Amino acid sequence: MNIKTIAAMAGVSIATVSKIINNYSDVGEETRQRVLKIMEETGYKPSSSAKTLATKKSSLIGVVFAGKLNSDLDHPIFVKVLNSFKKQIGLLGYDLLFFSNETFFQTKEDYLARCRHFQVDGCIVIAGDNVEPSIDDLARSDIPCIGIDIALGGSNTTYLMSDNAKIAAKVVEHLYMCGYRELGLLGIDRNSGVTLIRENSFRDALRSFGLPLKPEWFVHSPGYEKECGYRAMKEWIAAGSLPRALFAVTDLLAMGAMEAAKEHGLRVPQDLAIVGCDDIDAAPFTDPPLTTVRQDTEKIGRLAALMLFDMINNQIDPSAIVVESELIVRGSCGGARSDRMA
Repeated sequence: MNIKTIAAMAGVSIATVSKIINNYSDVGEETRQRVLKIMEETGYKPSSSAKTLATKKSSLIGVVFAGKLNSDLDHPIFVKVLNSFKKQIGLLGYDLLFFSNETFFQTKEDYLARCRHFQVDGCIVIAGDNVEPSIDDLARSDIPCIGIDIALGGSNTTYLMSDNAKIAAKVVEHLYMCGYRELGLLGIDRNSGVTLIRENSFRDALRSFGLPLKPEWFVHSPGYEKECGYRAMKEWIAAGSLPRALFAVTDLLAMGAMEAAKEHGLRVPQDLAIVGCDDIDAAPFTDPPLTTVRQDTEKIGRLAALMLFDMINNQIDPSAIVVESELIVRGSCGGARSDRMA
């Protein structure tokens, strides 16, 4: 049983049945009741594709993880953002459709073609590394898209991200006020826009306070995971030139660095202060608890859903939004000892 069969049984066109399914007013009441009675007697339940015939909308939102080395569903921050987005977009009547890029580079498919195929009403694009060129094709299309931590260049797009420049500036200011003068950074060597913004802002903040920028105090790991931070910290210690305090661009890196430092007999924060970024769920439970910068994932997710909904319904033409973050001070960053201050 499908919409074509219902139309034939009622002696009307498929378009008329579709209008009745979607509560259009330009259908006679007698015809409406006849079609509804047939649907009830046959037990026919309209599918999403049937509804789409009249409304041109599928009530589907595509979820795209951009990049071959993509930030996937194990990323603690993006999981929180997506959960918040899912709750809000669900209240607005939409379901999510996740697009896989696992075989992307072995096929001729692209995101835009798949979005067209499934008739998504809009897309949320999650930032990854080494973003595929087809993301630009999607952004330049007529499909409304909202990026998370990725600037999309299209007339029907916008993006949200935490104020990453202020994140690093807050960290440097806090460490300076605590008495630290030898500051280093544990970053990521991938082509990641967000972490690059944090690093550049960190360097700018050091210059503003007149603090030294020593190349040996800037170390980069191959990824954001805890194990990467652990290995990078061990190599840093072996090189023999540690700063007095370090800013890790993710909490997982900070946790790995903390573990490696303690294995080598360094006390945190007495010998080495460590500050992370993201305030993931495990941050308060490290030993000592991790000082970090909390991203407002709940707000980012809700804003993304509301803005995308308004874009789909032609209610707004939004600009990019940056969301303020909050420094959370815990035990991994205490006051520096006077004999270690420069």
